Amino acid sequence: MKSAPKSELFRTLPSVDELLRTPAVSSLVSQQGTSVVTEAIRTVLSRLREEISRGLLDPDGLRLALEGLNGAIEAQLRRSLSYSLRPVINATGVILHTNLGRAPLGEHALDHAREVGMTYSNLEFEIEAGERGKRDVHVDRLFRQLLAENNFQRSVSTIVVNNNAAAVLLALNTIAEAGEVIVSRGELVEIGGSFRIPDVMGKSGAVLREVGTTNRTRVSDYEKAINDRTRLLLRVHRSNFEITGFTEQPPIGELVQLARARGVPLMEDLGSGALVELEQFGIRGEPSVLDSLRAGVDIVTYSGDKLLGGPQAGMLSGRSDLISRMRANSLFRALRVDKLTYAALESTLLAYVKRDYAAIPALKMMSATREEIGARAEALARQVASSKLAVKTIDGKSVIGGGAAPSSVLPTRLVALTCEGISADELSIRLRRAETPIIARVEDGRVLLDLRTVFPEQDELIAAALQQIA
Repeated sequence: MKSAPKSELFRTLPSVDELLRTPAVSSLVSQQGTSVVTEAIRTVLSRLREEISRGLLDPDGLRLALEGLNGAIEAQLRRSLSYSLRPVINATGVILHTNLGRAPLGEHALDHAREVGMTYSNLEFEIEAGERGKRDVHVDRLFRQLLAENNFQRSVSTIVVNNNAAAVLLALNTIAEAGEVIVSRGELVEIGGSFRIPDVMGKSGAVLREVGTTNRTRVSDYEKAINDRTRLLLRVHRSNFEITGFTEQPPIGELVQLARARGVPLMEDLGSGALVELEQFGIRGEPSVLDSLRAGVDIVTYSGDKLLGGPQAGMLSGRSDLISRMRANSLFRALRVDKLTYAALESTLLAYVKRDYAAIPALKMMSATREEIGARAEALARQVASSKLAVKTIDGKSVIGGGAAPSSVLPTRLVALTCEGISADELSIRLRRAETPIIARVEDGRVLLDLRTVFPEQDELIAAALQQIA
């Protein structure tokens, strides 16, 4: 390796202005504009300076790098102008994977959002009356239809905000600002991103009143805590963890009776938001929105992109008089959702009305049988097995994820992979670097693929990526 002072190598690098005047780069400028091309040049030159500083480039290496400088600038420009948010293949078996966008939307939901987003719409316009309307009517009518089938003894309405934390914030601010909200110590949960129920409550202007202990709370604890400042009883569903052993939690029916006897509203932060009984999908012990409303809970808050299987949103369903107060709160306008969310949510709810659960991808994934997944896993294994890539199909478990049904697992078949010459971690990295990134699990020195969360048309993409790696 030839030696040369680093200062001499630095002087060999062209300036940004010199490169901008070259024919190849000038062509890029005419296509993409000066600012983005200039930034790409600076990034490439900065990378070369870093390599020179670290002693990674000698004169010959720098000469080769400079010969490929135009290609490096073009490649950097493509990266900077490409989308950061992109599709990935979820082969983890976690159906509502928070880091991967939770519930995927159904085809009809996307079609409706595209149809509404590409033109003007009647978002806040009553066509028959020819006057301004309210945007929440587009989904409230469907919620009313779904809930009316359950013969509640009171009028139930629903409004939508941008996520469940916003729904909780709006409800607490509307009902309990400057008053006390009684919550069990065992329900002061923290959700993803370090958001905690006490913090949300503090922002709402309500005062937290803790009762019971971490593992045991009785209805008498709530009763003793009620006073002239009490505005709300709050039940928080422990959707992302379990407390087992010496525990006690009052049944929801007892809290409903107490709330009615003392004239205090009862709210349940359900979080996961199932609109159907989940036993049909093999999931037990996870309460639905209907269960809570049937029991007499006054307000239920829940997410749109979890067990409901729709877009990110926060729903508040319950007593019409309380919902009307929330709709009139100025926070509601600040937290409202846009036309694309309403369109996707409307389409998802229509699938529930029609009982077309197969149109909701998350529910379809839950209903897939071990045998169905196993047949796809065997087909993939036969397609990719080679002298370098060892492939087996084994029993495994899928999970719901997304802060829902933490104890529920679904039996599945996994594709277990090892590749000669590279570790499981390196194989996982190479899968993530595929044209469509493939996100897998690594356990016991193997890469595991769970096709429950892989759309069938993506099987070929996985096969192609594995064949290229092998």
